[in-house]
Amino acid sequence: MLLISGCSSAVTVDAAPDATDPDCARAMVAMPDTLAGQDKRETTAQATAAWGDPASIILKCGARVKEPVTDPCVRVNDVDWTLKQEDGTDDTSQSKGSQSGGTGQDQGETLNGKGTWTATSFGRSPAVQVTFDAAKVNSSTLLVDLQSAVGRIDQTKQCTSVSDDLDLSKDG
Repeated sequence: MLLISGCSSAVTVDAAPDATDPDCARAMVAMPDTLAGQDKRETTAQATAAWGDPASIILKCGARVKEPVTDPCVRVNDVDWTLKQEDGTDDTSQSKGSQSGGTGQDQGETLNGKGTWTATSFGRSPAVQVTFDAAKVNSSTLLVDLQSAVGRIDQTKQCTSVSDDLDLSKDG
């Protein structure tokens, strides 16, 4: 049985700047064992998590959000998230604007299923940042599955022009 449990090595991840914040500990203990159909793996840094083999989801608690934020923003089950494609392009049909709370994203707008994306919780300090492969992970499922853990960090502000408040809870 020891051979089976030791098959996957730990995922090497650098900790976020505020990983030692006590609110990260509260959030990390609530992280799901399975996220968007991917199994959780061990990581090498405090306040980090990874799912999938190879890892297709990397999460860091303790990220800092620089303002003003101009990335598109969406609220999923009472958690605000900004979305950014990591190669520098943004393939969502985002609203334009430079509001300090991010720009709203329309319900019909989705990630293009390509590339690496980062979703960062907005209005919570410390922020939770999750980077994922959009070809392997459904962003809606991912953000719904993280709601309970991220919700343990108090929200102090909201995105200023979220055009949709998506309730994707399993109950409603």
